[in-house]
Amino acid sequence: MRVFKFADNIDTDLIIAARYLNTSDEKILAKYVMEDARAGFFNEIKENDCIVAGENFGCGSSREHAPIALKAANIKCVIAKSFARIFYRNAFNTGLLILECADCDKIDENDEIEIDLNKGEIKNISKKEKYNFSPIPEFMQELLKAGGLIEYASKEIK
Repeated sequence: MRVFKFADNIDTDLIIAARYLNTSDEKILAKYVMEDARAGFFNEIKENDCIVAGENFGCGSSREHAPIALKAANIKCVIAKSFARIFYRNAFNTGLLILECADCDKIDENDEIEIDLNKGEIKNISKKEKYNFSPIPEFMQELLKAGGLIEYASKEIK
């Protein structure tokens, strides 16, 4: 997957600006993802691209629209040094894969990476390096496999 690189403290207003929150249509939200951080970003995304950022990704408001917009825009994963607590939970609730990796600074824009969830490893194909990420708690893995909290709960009810 190809990397888009962002800085520290990417807040939910940068992920999806408040002016677009008059809809919950995922396809519309996707078109405006990261627009204020990088104009035209949606048009750059190809299938299986990912975002790599620094500290405190998803800080700011607690809007669920932020991970929904990222996922709907075909961002397959967000890798950061750390995530804001509410964004962390909202990401898993919506089925967006996020990974905490202390070595994010070593990953650059346009690097090609592969993720091995079983090994807890990010392989940077461009640089021939490997980085470890923090383990994903078992319940969070179940949420991801189901596609998010609603999908998980509907399977549990049946």
